[in-house]
Amino acid sequence: MSKLFEPIKINESISLKNRIIMSPMCQYSSEDGFPNDWHFQHYVSRAVGNVSAIIVEATAIVPEGRISYGDLGIWKDEHIEAYQKITKEIKRYNCVPGIQLAHAGRKASTEIPWKGYHQIKSNEENGWKTVSSSNLPFNETDEIPIQLSVDEINAVTKEWGKATERAIKAGFEIIEIHGAHGYLAHQFLSPLINNRTDEYGGSFENRIRFVLEIVDEIKKYMTTQSLWIRLSASDWAENGWNLVETIELCKILKDRGVEVIDVSSGGGVSHQKIEVKKNYQVPFSKEIKNQVNAITGAVGLIFEPNQAEEILQNDEADLIFLGRELLRDPYFALHAAKELGEDIKWLPQYERAKNNHYK
Repeated sequence: MSKLFEPIKINESISLKNRIIMSPMCQYSSEDGFPNDWHFQHYVSRAVGNVSAIIVEATAIVPEGRISYGDLGIWKDEHIEAYQKITKEIKRYNCVPGIQLAHAGRKASTEIPWKGYHQIKSNEENGWKTVSSSNLPFNETDEIPIQLSVDEINAVTKEWGKATERAIKAGFEIIEIHGAHGYLAHQFLSPLINNRTDEYGGSFENRIRFVLEIVDEIKKYMTTQSLWIRLSASDWAENGWNLVETIELCKILKDRGVEVIDVSSGGGVSHQKIEVKKNYQVPFSKEIKNQVNAITGAVGLIFEPNQAEEILQNDEADLIFLGRELLRDPYFALHAAKELGEDIKWLPQYERAKNNHYK
């Protein structure tokens, strides 16, 4: 059997039927944080397409944590029922539902991409005041964010726990912390963003404190669920957050109960310099997997079945997170199985289309 279609056990309660994960990708199509018919068809169609787990897009733990006004949210109990419809249907197809809990920090209050993706000022329609680890804006033209006080840090940490409790009630079995791409958790990790002089800034131990407190708060609400985290392994900028620090953090996270490291990179600072190419983030996953002995997921410009298979065969990752490729092809897993010579089971409604002949 190809490794891409080999099952993997995450914990005593959760096993995945293959290694193909739907990566969280914002749809910017929500009102007041609620998922709607678009989100239902978007996610369920990929479950029908045979991915093993779906991580629902960055979902804000508080309204001001949204990247845009069109983001999903889970900051109030009223959201729970709308997600239950989606998770119930995802599970129907032997697919594990997950959710990425997020706070955008200083990168919040933006316009949706197809309308410009610029920051909306706090005094404009659909805009609000942003917060961060420090008072440094992402772009020079952005409003200066409010530096969170220690009391405010503690309060927002509690919101991660409340969001986790709601997510579990909504039927999610994987909880992923968004600690990457320059959003709030990453804004504490990176010395290029975090210039604090208190217990949350300066040393490595201080800069990781917020992330560890989020993990500990989330774990209070978890039983059989699995805790994952997405990290940017590098800021791709001089004197920024780097792979060495990521590896040290991942060792601690594993001891704290994080079961999967979703390995991405970048997004922290506007002056980053990334050489984007095929498999450009895979070496990060490989190093974390080998040095931490953790389950890792590779993501970024992975779009071919043989490419994904090679990553797994080379022990560079345990899971393949697909983003844009699953936007292009909801049935990537079905097509990949054929290309890799795997005879996987199709749903009975689609079975007559499995082979290229007429009956």
